[in-house]
Amino acid sequence: MAHCYLGLDLGKRRDPSAVAIVEREEPAFHRLDYVAYLRGQEKLEAKFAVRHLERVPLHTSYVLVAEKVRQMVRTPELRGRCTVVVDAGGVGEAVLDLLRDGRMDCPVVPVMITGGTRVRCESGVWNVPKRDLIAALQVLLEQKRLTIAADLPGAKALVDEMMSMRARVTPAGNEQMGAWKAGTHDDLALAVAMACWRAKGDERGVGERADGRLV
Repeated sequence: MAHCYLGLDLGKRRDPSAVAIVEREEPAFHRLDYVAYLRGQEKLEAKFAVRHLERVPLHTSYVLVAEKVRQMVRTPELRGRCTVVVDAGGVGEAVLDLLRDGRMDCPVVPVMITGGTRVRCESGVWNVPKRDLIAALQVLLEQKRLTIAADLPGAKALVDEMMSMRARVTPAGNEQMGAWKAGTHDDLALAVAMACWRAKGDERGVGERADGRLV
């Protein structure tokens, strides 16, 4: 069964919160073209698809945002096959508590989006450079492993955000990734990027068990 990853980017005063759902479908042997596989023309790799995009109305309380996510993951479509990846920066800690107290019945992965250069996990919170999140999204797109249906509500806004992403160097010499054009948001792109980052991190090779050993 395909697994889903719900990315939740929490809005600030002028930015709305955003919810994205990315589905990861594992490779299936029965669909494999063995001739192409042996020739190196086809790979056994998971495929990813953006299934849902949504901006929560500005000024919506974080309590209501957390409740919305809780209701989503308990729907028949997501129950038992979803991981929530939530922005843990700023007010994220309070929202994280609301999610954990809400009987989510699914894993909740907190991500602190940083301007650093390496990924690390401290006390159960993942510190991930923003450029790593965006890179995970870009790599899947370049490999043609991530699809975004043209008629999906919010798809155009997502593509516009991804196209506006740029890296710039601060006076202190630090590289920052973001949408720098005035009036441009990056909430949808970050929600998808967090979901893709975790989905890609959970990916296993064909014949590999959850503990990393081969079967």
